[in-house]
Amino acid sequence: MSVTMVVVILAATTMLGLAAAMGVVLGWANRVFHVEVDPRVEKIAGVLPQANCGACGEIGCSEFAEAVAAGRGEVTACAPGGLSVAEQIASIIGVKVEQTWPYKAVLHCAADFDQRKGRIPYIGEQTCKAANVVSGIQGCAYGCLGFGDCVDVCNYEALVMENGLPRVIYDNCVGCRACAEECPRNLFTMVPFKAERMLVVACANKDSGKDVKDVCEVGCTGCGLCAKTSEFLVMKDGLPEIDYGHYLPSAETLDAAIDKCPMESLVYVGQPTAEDLAATEHEELPERIRDSFETTVDRTEWRG
Repeated sequence: MSVTMVVVILAATTMLGLAAAMGVVLGWANRVFHVEVDPRVEKIAGVLPQANCGACGEIGCSEFAEAVAAGRGEVTACAPGGLSVAEQIASIIGVKVEQTWPYKAVLHCAADFDQRKGRIPYIGEQTCKAANVVSGIQGCAYGCLGFGDCVDVCNYEALVMENGLPRVIYDNCVGCRACAEECPRNLFTMVPFKAERMLVVACANKDSGKDVKDVCEVGCTGCGLCAKTSEFLVMKDGLPEIDYGHYLPSAETLDAAIDKCPMESLVYVGQPTAEDLAATEHEELPERIRDSFETTVDRTEWRG
């Protein structure tokens, strides 16, 4: 037998020995470090829409499935999936779905380009994030900048721009929070839609009434008449807030509060019901009644 043949045989034997040793080591490691996977995780992931939007608070649908199976996530947290997905998840993990409502986006600014005072020509990057760092681009430091960053990030075609103001298409909105995360002025919040139409405070300016009038034609002046009229509104930092936790869509005081507002800063958003249309078919409603809104300059608590 030649020396070359001996070397080849020794090399082959060595490789086979190493392969066998690694197989033993891997088998041992698999037994020692094996992590049991909850079979419910795969089932939950199977009923999710796989939008990976992050609205649930997790990175993606897989992480949400793991969180729910481990008891760290709410079965109703998947906004795109809605109630049907929540019921399927609840069935998988053996719980009941409590009463819930779909969360949808509202924007707390009602002023379009024609209603904003003090706007200056802006030739910089045509995005809200870029314009937001430019001092004095418009009189109101709280209001919508109107360049449509929110529209660009919406994957559900639920936002359109109309004269510098986003309008929510509620049939398409799934409450994914993408618009809320993108808006540099924190103008969007998610509201539980307990009815087809929900009342919204359409302003975020916390300045005094005179200062608001100087920069906006439709801004809230903080008079507080609405809060005195309805138990569902309270004044905070010069602005009314709506208590959506106790909100009753059929409460007569809501319409009474709208009637008291001298600036029409309280608006209904969403789809009117057949009863609403019948009741107002002979009325000439303000154009802004169809818009939807909320915000503050800095990220503060949820505002109505």
